[in-house]
Amino acid sequence: SGTVTVVTSGTVDTDTVGSYTVTYTSTDASGNTGTATRTVTVVDTTAPVVTVTGGTDSVELGGTWTDAGATATDLSGTVTVVTSGTVDTDTVGTYTITYTSTDASGNVGTATRTVTVVDTTAPVVTITGDNPATVVVGSLYIDAGATADGGETVSSTSDVDSSTIGTYSVVYAATDASGNVGTATRTVNVVADDDDDGT
Repeated sequence: SGTVTVVTSGTVDTDTVGSYTVTYTSTDASGNTGTATRTVTVVDTTAPVVTVTGGTDSVELGGTWTDAGATATDLSGTVTVVTSGTVDTDTVGTYTITYTSTDASGNVGTATRTVTVVDTTAPVVTITGDNPATVVVGSLYIDAGATADGGETVSSTSDVDSSTIGTYSVVYAATDASGNVGTATRTVNVVADDDDDGT
């Protein structure tokens, strides 16, 4: 019969995953109707975007670390974030926290946070015995030593000359596994013999 028009019906919601049908209909002058359809599939192949929330990524050995977490956004709407991984603040090292978000279409987005447990604290060295210490000139000086709070080995250097009156020092040092050095100093006074007989 000649040229005919086509009427389109049906809509596609590109904000919602699903299958949609668009129908095309044409009717000629004699009332005959022809139709055709198009199937449109809205898919989601985009993973959620996971963003790590700013927080502390370094913690002192033996301290407390609090996870600041992460957030996620997705075209499909609200999504949740699952956190995995642990930080052992009693052990120096590098730890990874992983944040994962999965949308309704099964797309998975991830992000990670690296947390470093550091040891920047020097051992505390405690001097045993008197400080200052006193020794009579000519006597044998026996040092009482020192200890370190972490059980580290304590070394010492001394310039004590008990044959000469004066003030001297004994320096103690302890180094932990992270290379931190703690020190303490004992003062040693070499004094004259005040006995009446002059010996």
